[in-house]
Amino acid sequence: MPRPLLFLDVDGVLNPDRPDPGDGFASHHLLGWTVHLSDRHGEWLRELATGYELVWATTWEEEANRHISPLLGLPPLPVVRFAGYVPQPDDPRVPLMQLISGRKWAPLLRYAGGRPFAWVDDVIPGRLVRRALPRRDRVLLRVDPARGLERHHVDRLLGRPPRPGLLRGPSPTGSHPTDRSTDRPTDRPAAG
Repeated sequence: MPRPLLFLDVDGVLNPDRPDPGDGFASHHLLGWTVHLSDRHGEWLRELATGYELVWATTWEEEANRHISPLLGLPPLPVVRFAGYVPQPDDPRVPLMQLISGRKWAPLLRYAGGRPFAWVDDVIPGRLVRRALPRRDRVLLRVDPARGLERHHVDRLLGRPPRPGLLRGPSPTGSHPTDRSTDRPTDRPAAG
């Protein structure tokens, strides 16, 4: 059985807004931006790679492989493409007020193609996080962008990885807890 996917953002997750100087962050000037990266994050990601297939889910897209991966000691990773994504008729709907923060959702679901996954990002709509809670095939971890990825996030991902199957347990009402306006239990990969 394939390992679950781990979708990783860069800014706010591996590149925190206000990194603690005691956490070993080094500043790098990449593509006109100052990026703060920690060797510790590279160690943690290599540890997570023993149980997950790591995938870049960042607006850096391929640039993450050119600039971020080498600095963290990672091999090139698969990339979810957001630029140029064309919405599909059966994409999950995202409420109007969450269109910006939820713009990654449909491409992530298409990429996953029904595989269990975890998503680590600093911008995940609260509604998506709440809807994922009863599901055992998804873990959505919203990270504080000021601090970035921390050890407790890694421990959570290692301790309770997503696995096949929709529900963690029976719903008290006996109905499926999925809100079809933000999610679809039969996620399919894009054709072609």
